[in-house]
Amino acid sequence: MNIHFISIGGSAMHNLALALDAKGDTITGSDDAIFEPSKSRLEAKGLLPKEMGWFADKITSDIDAIVLGMHAKADNPELLKAQEMGLKIYSYPEYLYEQSKNKTRVVIGGSHGKTTITSMILHVLDYHDIKVDYMVGAQLEGFDRMVHLTKENEFMIIEGDEYLSSPIDLRPKFHLYKANIALLSGIAWDHMNVFPTFENYVDQFKIFLDTMTVGGILIYNEEDEEVKKIAETTTNTIKKQAYYTPEYVIENGQVILETPEGGIPLEVFGKHNLQNLAGAKLICQSIGVSEDEFYEAISSFKGASKRLEKLAEGKSSVIFKDFAHSPSKVKATTNAVKEQYPNKKVLACLELHTYSSLNANFLNLYQNALDAADEAVVFYSPKAVAIKKLKAISKEQIAEAFQRDDLIIYTDPKAFKDFLFDQKLENTALLFMSSGNYGGLDLEEVKSLVI
Repeated sequence: MNIHFISIGGSAMHNLALALDAKGDTITGSDDAIFEPSKSRLEAKGLLPKEMGWFADKITSDIDAIVLGMHAKADNPELLKAQEMGLKIYSYPEYLYEQSKNKTRVVIGGSHGKTTITSMILHVLDYHDIKVDYMVGAQLEGFDRMVHLTKENEFMIIEGDEYLSSPIDLRPKFHLYKANIALLSGIAWDHMNVFPTFENYVDQFKIFLDTMTVGGILIYNEEDEEVKKIAETTTNTIKKQAYYTPEYVIENGQVILETPEGGIPLEVFGKHNLQNLAGAKLICQSIGVSEDEFYEAISSFKGASKRLEKLAEGKSSVIFKDFAHSPSKVKATTNAVKEQYPNKKVLACLELHTYSSLNANFLNLYQNALDAADEAVVFYSPKAVAIKKLKAISKEQIAEAFQRDDLIIYTDPKAFKDFLFDQKLENTALLFMSSGNYGGLDLEEVKSLVI
């Protein structure tokens, strides 16, 4: 197959390009800007475009398929040429379905926990040398790529994102996978630039259940009120299995999972991670992994990249970073760190970076999200608000939203960095939560603060 990628440099797109190249397809692509690590990874395989930009003459009749990335616009010159020529155009999720339509598709959905649950499943399957195809939203230790495709593997494990598919296909990605086995971890309003009301957002998950194959299996978090409601009321003819937080204790700073075989020490911590583990276990069992085999493998799982990832640890302090940005995830992550380190001061630093988090109408959902922290800091960039064409927000609005009198708020990257480097981190757990970089903060440099 000759496949051309419009917007090849994206995190997901370049991984799909690499996977198809490894599978034996001929890959070409274009983009207007490509950054690391995509640039080096594409270059190593000879897939990096010779020059940046969009070139209609790249679209020729010998192309079997176009894969269109979300970064491209509807008036992209290459897209217009492909449409004029009548070439087959796929969105990223459409092409993943095309590659897996004859396999058993396992789709992990939910507002949060998707990457961690998918990573747990892949870790367990890899531990037991069970070969599957997959797509996951983070680079995993021991895995070359975020996407792996073959002709022969029976199962395809897919992280099911609810964001839009492409500039010309505004359906959420996970509606296109037609899951045989699905998991729903939780529902907490996100992407309000696309889903303007909570009800509209919840509807996407109802549709997701409707797209499952008849007779499929739904595994769901019964401790999430919205998930439980839609799972129990769906009219689709599917089998359902609920999961919940398993029993665990913390001994000397280590989480011990209580199982029928006795206590199992874990590398991960926090109630939400234990919930994720319970869901991953049921998925693995549905694939053919026994309970004992799951516990044996999961004890060595260290977490997904950027998901409550330990940056540095000393005798007295520890530093974590987490991708958390939605209110429910910020609260869960902060609570997890405090539960794990009850005798340390927890200093939580949250960056408001996404469209939703910088929207004044969304801010009040952060109420009490940082309450578990002993000291809490919020950073946001007025420039980012302007770039996203949102109405300006004030420090007073943020303080009111979080309902915390001692909340520290920074808008200047240098002032925030100076604050951090003035801290004495004795007996402290420092937590960074963001999908951005705090205006250019070098977390490698921050590691030097650990004592």
